[in-house]
Amino acid sequence: MSTIARIQTFAFSGVEALPVEVQVQIAPGLPAFLVVGLPDKAVGESRERVRAALTAIGLSLPPKRVLVNMAPADLAKEGSHFDLPIALGVLAAMEILPRDELADFAALGELALDGTLAPVAGVLPAAMAASARELGLVCPERQGPEAAWAGRIQVLAPPDLPALINHFRGTQTLSAPSPPRLDDRVHHTACLSQVRGQESAKRALEIAAAGGHNLLMVGPPGAGKSMLAARLPGLLPDLTPAEALDVSLVHSVAGMLEDGLLLRRPPFREPHHSASVAALVGGGHRARPGEISLAHLGVLFLDEWPEFPRPALEALRQPMETGRTTISRANAHVTYPARFQCIAAMNPCRCGHLGDPARECAKAPGCGQDYQMRLSGPLLDRMDLTIEIQPLPPAELARAPIGETSDIVAARVAAARDRQRSRGGARCNAETEWDALQSTADPEALALLETASTRLRLSTRGTVRALRVARTIADLAGLARTARAHVAEALAFRHRMPGRNG
Repeated sequence: MSTIARIQTFAFSGVEALPVEVQVQIAPGLPAFLVVGLPDKAVGESRERVRAALTAIGLSLPPKRVLVNMAPADLAKEGSHFDLPIALGVLAAMEILPRDELADFAALGELALDGTLAPVAGVLPAAMAASARELGLVCPERQGPEAAWAGRIQVLAPPDLPALINHFRGTQTLSAPSPPRLDDRVHHTACLSQVRGQESAKRALEIAAAGGHNLLMVGPPGAGKSMLAARLPGLLPDLTPAEALDVSLVHSVAGMLEDGLLLRRPPFREPHHSASVAALVGGGHRARPGEISLAHLGVLFLDEWPEFPRPALEALRQPMETGRTTISRANAHVTYPARFQCIAAMNPCRCGHLGDPARECAKAPGCGQDYQMRLSGPLLDRMDLTIEIQPLPPAELARAPIGETSDIVAARVAAARDRQRSRGGARCNAETEWDALQSTADPEALALLETASTRLRLSTRGTVRALRVARTIADLAGLARTARAHVAEALAFRHRMPGRNG
């Protein structure tokens, strides 16, 4: 009677690592190599990669029936990271590796035809899941530092299959991977002092950075919208250790962590306006994080906003409120975190020159209304600040003084973020609930907000978001209470776009 070799690995649902047991049985019968347990095409092809890798190191499968089962059988198995656990299970079933030692490890990695191990996605969440189950982890050499972030866990990071076999057989000892560290590489960002004039726009950018608020910039081509957005990363503070781990989990599942370095800076994503719904919010044949999840706790910059497909834009509405995106399928639901700051830029109309009699097209103002109506009211209602940007005349541009550098503004932003964290509750003002906002606002400020909400016909969401912006303005001023002047400035940044009715 044949015995069964077992080794643990993981499948991924969002950023969660789900345990999978790889069971290998070698039994008498016609020679065959079967993989069962709801594998996708990449997992099914593991048979040939494992067979070739064993041949490359001087081993061959016995002329028997080799059956690989991945339990639970009703959980879809996707990806090439099942190569290594299948190979180890086969080697244990062939009694080349000790089964009792393999029982203390989980494994994931892709095999090359020569037996070397290639990097795979999801090592960080797999390492955390292995640590929770008091297991060690076997992963490719380049991802050893990434796995080491899980803490007190034995990590084996061999360069190839022979090194791993020799380690388990006691003829070679694999050294521990290098200690984990944050990504401390210098990221050069454009300085805010390079933006001449545009003081109102720079003020809005500072408020957006300080409170994590959504910002919409409207203006003709060449006015400086993209230039301002490119300077936002330089104003944002570093991620906290907990935030860095949260963001890095998403990037690990997407296979985008370089050299096992956890991200230290907030991500900045700028997808092209041709992006599909799956590219923007996640999904596809094999579920992957979309741009909004890759921008988790960072910035999503959408240039030429109305040019994005309408379904893709409308798919942003729910994640902007809940901070997550759920991809629903017939047999499963996959959820990714997606708490991002949306920065959008657009022209006022198709020709881009609405309001300029010398340059606007013959369809004005109708072209502006048609163009802006591509954006639904509920989507615009989720933008905390809206600013109009007009290009500076050449003479004024030449005389405009050099403004504050990004470092000076970033210091004020960091101080405002510290005040927000010191109050407890939300990470930043953009996530603060109404009760907390109301408790720190003066009666005069609340009275002005109530009057303005009625006259401007603000929605309940719009009223809350206006008070959030006012709270951020107060934090930038170093004040504990939200005053009437702060609400007035916040309301000035919440107005309708030019040329749009209703």
